[in-house]
Amino acid sequence: MDGYMKDARGRMVPIEMIKPIDLARDQIVGEIVQKSLELSSVLCTFKKRSLDDIRAFIALSAEQYGVTIGGKKGNVTLNSYDGEFRILIAIDERITFDERLQAAKALIDECIRAWTVGARGELKVLVDDAFAVDKQGKINTNRVLGLRRLDITDPTWLRAMEAISDSVTVTESKEYIRVYRRNDEGEYDLVSLDVSA
Repeated sequence: MDGYMKDARGRMVPIEMIKPIDLARDQIVGEIVQKSLELSSVLCTFKKRSLDDIRAFIALSAEQYGVTIGGKKGNVTLNSYDGEFRILIAIDERITFDERLQAAKALIDECIRAWTVGARGELKVLVDDAFAVDKQGKINTNRVLGLRRLDITDPTWLRAMEAISDSVTVTESKEYIRVYRRNDEGEYDLVSLDVSA
């Protein structure tokens, strides 16, 4: 509607009733957001084309050995011939645990009770720490999965580790592309495509 602007509550306010500083703020925010949306679209297109090109190159490389590679696989690193540039494709999987993690915790508690008869309570604190939740109520997956690396052969502990393994669920998989350039010291520096970096 001409002569009016919508405010944050959805009301139509006559422009002459809006303070000049509020109009100036709205204008600069609108301009930056518009440019950001355009850049975001360019980056999305760049990422898709780059990933498609790299997948096509990987398929071409695999053809030389008579194999076909389908779908997203693991991480891939490609270097330029002179070693000046490096491209890394990384797959990041978000892992969560289902209800079987509670069974694993109960089995671990059973082990601790059996192992700590007459012992100090610090051992239980260490294991409880692995199952502690952060401010968002999420369990640190690395701590829990780290318990599986312990070389403990107690049958109850082994059942607990099996329950942890069975409770793992991959809920999300994201693919990242990172471009690097070698510096004067021979280290690879990330070419930032992140406006906040």
